[in-house]
Amino acid sequence: MMTEEAVTFEPQLYDDLRAKLQQSGAEEAIRELCESLRSAGDYAKLFYALLLKDRVAIGVTPIPTASANEMTTDQQEKYEDAIRSACRTVGGLFLDAGNIGAAFGYFRMIGELEPVRAAIEQCQPGEEDDVQPIIDIAFHQGVHPHKGFDLLLDRYGICNAITTISNYDPGQNQEPRQYAIRRLVRSLHEQLVERLRTAIEQQQGFAPSGSTIHQLIEGRDWLFADDMYFTDTSHLSSIVQMSVELDSREELLLARELCAYGRKLSPTLQYAGSPPFENLYEDVDVFLSILLGENVEAGIEAFRAKISADPDGPDMFAAEVLVRLLVRLNRLDDALAIARQHLATADDRQLSCPGVFELAQRTKNFRALAETARERHDPVHYLAGLIAAEK
Repeated sequence: MMTEEAVTFEPQLYDDLRAKLQQSGAEEAIRELCESLRSAGDYAKLFYALLLKDRVAIGVTPIPTASANEMTTDQQEKYEDAIRSACRTVGGLFLDAGNIGAAFGYFRMIGELEPVRAAIEQCQPGEEDDVQPIIDIAFHQGVHPHKGFDLLLDRYGICNAITTISNYDPGQNQEPRQYAIRRLVRSLHEQLVERLRTAIEQQQGFAPSGSTIHQLIEGRDWLFADDMYFTDTSHLSSIVQMSVELDSREELLLARELCAYGRKLSPTLQYAGSPPFENLYEDVDVFLSILLGENVEAGIEAFRAKISADPDGPDMFAAEVLVRLLVRLNRLDDALAIARQHLATADDRQLSCPGVFELAQRTKNFRALAETARERHDPVHYLAGLIAAEK
């Protein structure tokens, strides 16, 4: 991707501008300046030349970087329109030149990012092009998260993509993270299927008929002998851990295939998980099966048991995981019961799941809210809960 480069002008330009100003006035001199800057591709200076033109036109000091404080209200309104027009012109020129990074600054200034998004959508960088600025604008700045993550994954690979999404905070909009996890699951699944098929064909002399991981590993324990593996096991464990966030049935099924492969790996290649996913591939598979509507009650009970499995006391995070799961299943009353039992005294702001107060309001169980508030020594929410319950 092109970068903004300074342009050096011949001394003659300055002499020509002085002569044009003396002979034809400011308007013609500015027009010649704008044409020279446009021809030279110095769009950054063109921006200020356009502002110079409009400042002269509205009758204020021509210095384009001067403060607007001395302008009248009418002049300020006209100048703001001039800035927007200059941003569109210069931003558009940078986009036409393929310089998305430079264009972004101008369109962001006026809050009009659709032209940048459209340019990113059409962007097909070459192998030698620096795509990092585009990735930053598209993914981290949120202009086109899907294309930004695609560029990241395709250019830098699964490892870099995992690191990026692990540290990514999407705020209220979880969709970009969902998209990224779906792509990671698909990419690793495709990679693993291809490598398994190649290994099987080399071993048996003809291509296997199976197309899923389940079909490819069934009856072929030799694929796992002598600590053999066909994908980076750290990538596998990281993506499987992320898969519990998935909301797409198709990718949930693919993630369960990754779990099936992980369960067959030698114990030395299986990373230890954290409660409630101690046995990572087994436990995540149960979790995903619940989301897919399989063995739901047994699965919920298995995760409920994990909360109290530690003799040193209830596992708070295991409780949070179960609450999140129950909320996703729209079993809000059950989620509230777990939250009241194990998370009643916790600060809701520190939880990774909805807390008692939120769940009580969503279920309209205001007496539960009042009782929890009393346990928290919170008379304000206690009384508010009682009043809401009366209504």
